[in-house]
Amino acid sequence: MTWRAEDPGVLRLPSGQLVRGRGLRDPMPAGPLPSYAVYLLGKEPPAVEWESRWLRWPDFRLPADAVEAREVFVDALARVQRGERVEFACGGGRGRTGTALACLAILDGVPADEAVAYVRANYSSHAVETPWQKRYVRRFTR
Repeated sequence: MTWRAEDPGVLRLPSGQLVRGRGLRDPMPAGPLPSYAVYLLGKEPPAVEWESRWLRWPDFRLPADAVEAREVFVDALARVQRGERVEFACGGGRGRTGTALACLAILDGVPADEAVAYVRANYSSHAVETPWQKRYVRRFTR
């Protein structure tokens, strides 16, 4: 069972695949739990019942390791393509999560200069919060 397009925080990628973003300060949305999650945090997240990966990413900043971030995004997209319920989450679910979702959208075919607008239109109008996060997305390549 995958996400449903109408579920809270779910982004439909150009390929039609679904991925969920959320804020960890918010309650867990109703519906199925993730089968895999990427936590975009400055410190290690608490343990969860599903497979997860921690990508060190301080609030309002960029990933600590850009090479690792690309590897995480590529792996997550492959999991989405295999039908896994993949979730990206940070504290508020907007800046870091929006930036990661924009990079995922680029890997799925959205031009880099359109990715922020794509995520804002299809996930959250507040996604990708800082100028350097926007620049990171614009410079991210397939």
